[in-house]
Amino acid sequence: MSDDLIWMSAYELRGMISRKEVSPAEAVEAVLNRLEEVNPQINAFVTVTAESARTQAKEAEAAILRGDDLPPLHGVPVTVKDLVDTAGVRTTYGSLTHADHVPDTDSISWERLKAAGAILIGKTTTPEFGMLGVTDSHLTGATGTPWDPARVAGGSSGGAATAVAAGIAPLALGSDGGGSIRVPASCCGVVGFKPSLGRIPTRGSTDGDNTDGPLTRRVVDTALMLDVLVGPHHQDRFSLPATGENYVDAATRGTGLTGLKFAYCINLGQGPIDPETRRVVDAGVGELATHGAQVETVTMKLPDTIDYFIRYWAAEAADLFPAGAEAWPVITEIAELGRKTTAAEVSRMFRATRTEIYNAFGRVLQDADFLLCATTPTPPFPHSNGKGGVDIVDGERVRHPGLFFHSLTEPPTHAGLPSISVPCGFTGDGLPVGLQIIGRAHADAAVIAVAAAFEEIAPWWRRRPLTEA
Repeated sequence: MSDDLIWMSAYELRGMISRKEVSPAEAVEAVLNRLEEVNPQINAFVTVTAESARTQAKEAEAAILRGDDLPPLHGVPVTVKDLVDTAGVRTTYGSLTHADHVPDTDSISWERLKAAGAILIGKTTTPEFGMLGVTDSHLTGATGTPWDPARVAGGSSGGAATAVAAGIAPLALGSDGGGSIRVPASCCGVVGFKPSLGRIPTRGSTDGDNTDGPLTRRVVDTALMLDVLVGPHHQDRFSLPATGENYVDAATRGTGLTGLKFAYCINLGQGPIDPETRRVVDAGVGELATHGAQVETVTMKLPDTIDYFIRYWAAEAADLFPAGAEAWPVITEIAELGRKTTAAEVSRMFRATRTEIYNAFGRVLQDADFLLCATTPTPPFPHSNGKGGVDIVDGERVRHPGLFFHSLTEPPTHAGLPSISVPCGFTGDGLPVGLQIIGRAHADAAVIAVAAAFEEIAPWWRRRPLTEA
């Protein structure tokens, strides 16, 4: 039963718990055993909360025996990225400077998951303050994809993605400001969703691009988390009002693909694509067309992602990493660029260029329901001491390897659009490749529905890493 439990969807597990077919204690013990078995290979955790998880599981079981009304995630194990505050539980932000930091307040997302009955298994790895495209930090070292732990899990929610992919809890809470959920989802062969700007509130949000969000093995589990996470909050001025939409319903109602219009631009006009990534994504898009979708290849004209990244994020990097601070070379370089960036350049990125990005997507999505592209330009690559990328892609030298890996996830983020990475297939070397589905502003439920439809015709979630079979 324990092997069945670790690969079970949260949607199925929650039903079995409520019917008393599985106890919360059994579910928690199964994932803790799996964690102990495989974490030495993937290095996904900063802090493991085994003792408190077992205590909470017993309390959850007692509530069932009493006949209490059960919240939607009652007894379901979850992991939380170490950038997300968890009151009373060490939260390091991936930094040696915060190695012993214990926050007093929960993030809004964890507050909501906890109230919904989820049981925390542990905090997952992240690079320093999320400022790297792979999950590698001086505090925890390198986190690897479970499909080949010698290769990167992506960043900055790499620990969250690799834990879910490896069977350590069916739900993971990550965060995304430019691809930090979707890139690891692609590298680890799981589902990663970045909602519309303001859909999931963040306490004290300043720009709206950074958001918490789910990483799961199944689209329905992403929907299950969304139903708990979404909704307005008075401490986030960007938060959206409740819509009344049910995301689990969107994921399970069996929406067909016939008649839906998809625009397809594999690289968003942002540079070379690895040939194996192109082959796998082309095949996945072909499956959509085979099952009734209308697919049209389009050309995208967007501002250069790397130039935008430097002017948008580098000033923050300079603030987080002052001259002389210990950091990976790519972070030091970005921080130095931030110190040279003028206030006018930063202002232009936040105002004019951001609008230019939004309008570029708007022109395409005016005639199409969704836009498709690869999630990452390359498959997971070998660890390289925080370098964050590869120098050459399809014979072309990359201008800034550490930023290029997020070149396809940054643009829809800064347009405020909902976007999801779903497993699309595997390279000849057995490495996962993600397909990114981008929707219109605020069309989160529609993105979930079409992602579930794609998963139905391309059930790559059935593959399991780090198993004997």
